[in-house]
Order: sequence, then structure tokens, then C-alpha cells
Amino acid sequence: MIRYQLRCDKAHGFESWFRDSAAYDALAAAGEVACPVCGSTRVEKQLMAPAIAKPSETAPAKTSPARGDDQAQAMAVAGERLRQLRELRRQIEANADYVGPAFAEEARKIHYGETDPRNIYGETSGEDVKALQEEGIDIAVVPWVPAADN
Repeated sequence: MIRYQLRCDKAHGFESWFRDSAAYDALAAAGEVACPVCGSTRVEKQLMAPAIAKPSETAPAKTSPARGDDQAQAMAVAGERLRQLRELRRQIEANADYVGPAFAEEARKIHYGETDPRNIYGETSGEDVKALQEEGIDIAVVPWVPAADN
């Protein structure tokens, strides 16, 4: 197993474990390594300091053949979650109007009856999300992953 420090093209840093460097290369090339913050699949490895065991930690670790199976299962679960989030994105795009950065303003207009009710989606700040919720406006924050064809 190898742990990589990763960074997406939007500068979000995170780490992930892989069976070996070839497993990372294959998954990254297939677009299956995604940023947990923004969903970007444009991910690069970062420089890392090697993990060097202290003398008391040099005893050989017991290895289990299930380790690779655990990683494969974790990757399968992650892949399924990504598929589900992509399907959710597709459903939102098909059934709601995109209002972009005017989301908070438009949500308030709908809530207070200033405009016809409809499903909307867009971007807003964390502060606006909190304010909308405090006003009793029913909204959901959805992780926005890249569309399947990106």
C-alpha cells in the first residue's frame, strides 16, 4: 500500500491510499481519482517525505491477502458513490433552472412569493447557505462532481 498526497486543479489538498504506484497511475488515467471537495478529476501527486520507521517499528508487519481485496472494495464503493453523484447532477440539471451565483437571491424570491415557484440550482457562499436555512428556506447543498462525459 502507498499513500499519496494529492492536489486537484482547484488547489484542494487531500490524501489517498493505493495498492501501488501503478494502481494510482491507472486510476488517475481513467479519471477515477477525484477530489473529495470539488469532484475534480484533474489530480496530481504532491511531493512527500518518505515514511521512515523508527528502530522500534522495524519489525515486519503481518500482511493479509485481504488487504488488496479491502482496497478493491473501497475503490468499488467510491466508484459507485461517484456514479450516484453524477446521476444526481444529471437529474438536477434536467429538472431545475440554473441561476448561477444568483442562487440565494432567487431562492428568497421563490420563498417569499415574489416569483413563481420552480426548482433551481446554482452557487452561493457558506454564509448565504446558513442565512437561507435560518430564514426557513428549504435548500440542499450537493457535492458537484464533474459530469460523466468530462
